[in-house]
Amino acid sequence: MGTIADQRVGRGARSPGTSVPVIFRIPRVRIGRPALLWWGWAAALFLLYATISARRQALVRTTGYDLGIFEQAVRAYARLRAPVVPLRGDGFNLLGDHFHPVLAVLAPLYRLAPSPYTLLAAQAALLALAVVPLARQAARVLGRRAAHVVACGYGLSWGIASAVGFDFHEVCFAVPLVSYALEALARRNWRRALAWSVPLLLVKEDLGLTLAAIGAYVAWRGPRRLGIAAALLGLAGSALEFKVLMPYFNPAGTYAHAANLAPGHHSLLTTLALAPLDAVRPEVKATTLVLVFAPAALIALRSPLALIAVPTLGWRMLSTNAFHWGTAFHYSAVLMPVVFAALIDALRPYAAAGDPLARRHVRASLATVAAVTLILVPSFPLAQIAHRSTWRTTPHVTAVRELLRRIPDGATVAASNRLVPQLTSRTTVALFPTFPVHWTLYSTDGPIPPPTAQWIAYDRIPPESWPYPPGPWPYPAPRQEQEYAATLARYGYVRVAEADGVSLLRRSG
Repeated sequence: MGTIADQRVGRGARSPGTSVPVIFRIPRVRIGRPALLWWGWAAALFLLYATISARRQALVRTTGYDLGIFEQAVRAYARLRAPVVPLRGDGFNLLGDHFHPVLAVLAPLYRLAPSPYTLLAAQAALLALAVVPLARQAARVLGRRAAHVVACGYGLSWGIASAVGFDFHEVCFAVPLVSYALEALARRNWRRALAWSVPLLLVKEDLGLTLAAIGAYVAWRGPRRLGIAAALLGLAGSALEFKVLMPYFNPAGTYAHAANLAPGHHSLLTTLALAPLDAVRPEVKATTLVLVFAPAALIALRSPLALIAVPTLGWRMLSTNAFHWGTAFHYSAVLMPVVFAALIDALRPYAAAGDPLARRHVRASLATVAAVTLILVPSFPLAQIAHRSTWRTTPHVTAVRELLRRIPDGATVAASNRLVPQLTSRTTVALFPTFPVHWTLYSTDGPIPPPTAQWIAYDRIPPESWPYPPGPWPYPAPRQEQEYAATLARYGYVRVAEADGVSLLRRSG
């Protein structure tokens, strides 16, 4: 006799010798145990993401661009002020860079625990939360074993790993919103799907296009007027943010990233004609397009839900910014729920068929998804959890901590990119050298503006990431050290400490 645990979730299986469905006789088993499945995965993934993020911060691997920027914005919200971010410039309101008022939600948490770890923990929780609707839908449609595969595939997917491995970003709010919206779409609960989707307008300006895509799907598969209204709201919302709100908050009065979407030297008609080719060249774009759907073994492409990824992929592939084309950073995180929701939807007909061939197809597909997941993990940041260096504090990290401890709370500081997040919770920090002018004594752009911060903390060990390019940084050669020191001395700075390539200077007078 089979036990209740052997019954597939969502089936009205009957126990032998009775006409009463098992699921109605003992509802606790059906409801409680599956919930442990998806919430257990969420808890495990939260611990994984939070651990990696926290270790990166502790090992001085996070950066001012972007963790420091977002912490300054949330810190301002916590003080009931506009999100003015010194790292982006004097008086720069971050809503003029990207439109993400949702960050204000973190203000109460930051007020209780003013630390970059608060942002990193919140991001870990939000990314982990997105597994709940995916695993729940997989259990409902494909069974519990399949739900484990889907949860593991999403949780270890490279798009989420890349987001966890690079600071904090507002897109972490969009990931669970999209995930819950897709679950509602799969269950044909159209109003709930749109209720989850509309807040995307408060997360980032381009996500109104994702709302429009979801609205279009609703118009296609459900109530047409409701879907069209949602699509128009998404398009109008993004247009308002691009054309009115962000230029209003930007000190320059323009959209800060307009150059990334400029058509170049072609006319609009030529640009549209070349768009299909431009979306896959250079080859890094084609590689990324394949890798986006690789975690689902490309099976997700069979589902119309995959079309909801088109707006995000479209603007990224047509952008002139090469950072948008690849697999690094946080840009693909919001696509991972789409990929796995589409995977579940693509396998649904085979699971419903119930014949042996269809069941073998589902099992083979899920086995392929699991294999691809395991193959890709070592190439992306979640593998850091197994690296010995993640758990070892180097002399350089110790030197950074000791020197920065000498800077008093409330001071103004100009700091190297990787040193910024170590200071943003207790000081006012600007980037050193002043961005975007890179420090070089023989720069064609001329000398850097005279620093005005009370303290300067700089690290001569090359940083790991943007905004600084590869190569010697920030000083071309040791022979220029004396001239560099003399230049800062003329500005009134005195070197008070130095250790392992890290220098600490204080302005006298």
